[in-house]
Amino acid sequence: MKLHLSLIAALCLAGSAHAGADLDLKVAHYSRIVTPEGVTREARFSETMLRRANHVWTARVLPPGQASHRHENDGSSGMKKVAARQGTAHKHFNHVVLPRHLSLDNGQPRLEFVDAQEKQVIAIPAGEYDNVGFDGSWEHAYYLLDPKRLKAMPVTARASAVPGARWREREQNGLFERVLWDDRREVPLVIESGDKAATFYNRVELTVMKGVTPERPWLDTKGYARREYADFLD
Repeated sequence: MKLHLSLIAALCLAGSAHAGADLDLKVAHYSRIVTPEGVTREARFSETMLRRANHVWTARVLPPGQASHRHENDGSSGMKKVAARQGTAHKHFNHVVLPRHLSLDNGQPRLEFVDAQEKQVIAIPAGEYDNVGFDGSWEHAYYLLDPKRLKAMPVTARASAVPGARWREREQNGLFERVLWDDRREVPLVIESGDKAATFYNRVELTVMKGVTPERPWLDTKGYARREYADFLD
């Protein structure tokens, strides 16, 4: 298993087209935090994910009718009004609700967001990755975890109902990580993390869809305007 994962990491860094199976996924995120004041805050959201050779396409699942209002709901309406009065209005984009396309080009990740409503593709330079929630790791995006961290987590005797999937777990200094890893499809089915004191807990659950669609939505952007992240900064 260790040798297998090392090979995966090497292939990814080399920009190989063969790195894990092509998959269509549904990804459910859940987080819970208990504040020192005793307040419990929970958050849930879901995404769809297409994993293809050298491409990862992720899209947030939005409530019905919200897609057409994403620009108005991006939290920048007040800034827009002030800018308009000053004659320096800028269009803003909310990267959270726009599909994210990550590709591997000569061993380096390339990130862009696609706005089908405005028919434009927004390229994100590496120096701005933090501002759009990307840690810069191709492996983390492709596998939804770091294969090196997975290698460091021992396989446990915890039962798995999925053939070919095994639990890997680690605890240290009151913190824990648990991953149900599918060896055949090279994907985590469950990722859990938190602390033993139960002050925070995170869970990501993946559903692997049957079959793989021919979808390659990043190919549908021909003719779209090409924009830079800096175009949207005030």
